[in-house]
Amino acid sequence: MADQQGLVQIYYGDGKGKTTAAFGLAFRCAGWGRRVVIAQFLKSGASGEVKAAERFPELTVLRTKEIHKFTFQMNEEEKAATARNCQDLFRQATALAVEQQARLLVMDEVIDASRGFLPMDELCAFLDNRPEGLEVVMTGHSLPQELADRADYITHVRKEKHPYDKGVMARKEIEF
Repeated sequence: MADQQGLVQIYYGDGKGKTTAAFGLAFRCAGWGRRVVIAQFLKSGASGEVKAAERFPELTVLRTKEIHKFTFQMNEEEKAATARNCQDLFRQATALAVEQQARLLVMDEVIDASRGFLPMDELCAFLDNRPEGLEVVMTGHSLPQELADRADYITHVRKEKHPYDKGVMARKEIEF
């Protein structure tokens, strides 16, 4: 059935709203009673999206453990632990999506995780062999050609202006 075809969607760029857009799709899918698995890579802090998702029994949110720094601030030991966490999260999320016959798998920040923390070949192999009908959404900052080649939708979110540039930090209820 054409409306059950699973496509690959990518939201990438330096602009605000990629995660929010991905969660919006998850809420839409759950609103129709379908199972959704969301995996958040390189994120472990509190967020309104996760709190809202907890209210939907159709949504399962999995997150990387113990991320307290940006990746560029990590030492080698922290990077190695983060890589193990990202690989475990990826395997858990993809297995759960298959097991639950999820309609949607959101992999938030997986594009960034694929740059040194999650093997690109493992991510591409999953995309190439995902179950029929499983929609996959990925977010991140820059877009590798391997993922662009596999995408059906690509949305580039570009920052033109952001309060962070003036020293305004992320605000609870608005940015997280």
